[in-house]
Amino acid sequence: MTVFEKIYDVVMKIPKGKVATYGQVAFLAGNPRWARVVGYALHNNPAPGIIPCHRVVNREGKTAAAFVFGGGDAQRAMLENEGIVFEKDGHIDLKKYGIKI
Repeated sequence: MTVFEKIYDVVMKIPKGKVATYGQVAFLAGNPRWARVVGYALHNNPAPGIIPCHRVVNREGKTAAAFVFGGGDAQRAMLENEGIVFEKDGHIDLKKYGIKI
């Protein structure tokens, strides 16, 4: 299994209505130092709509400004459609919506 395949496998397990950080995905994929690699993998998502890369946010609970499928607003809309509520400053409460590892 390639590094990207490991990352996609982890991302596929993030439930609807929850998010994970790049660092959490990296850790669960086998190397906590792969956070940047997670970003590269998600940017090259081979199956948009199947691999839910919109459920990955930064360590502050913020969406990606350059979200590959339409910018940060698209990512936010997708997460809101899953029931995630954003704080006034635009971040997600990771204690409430983040996965537990």
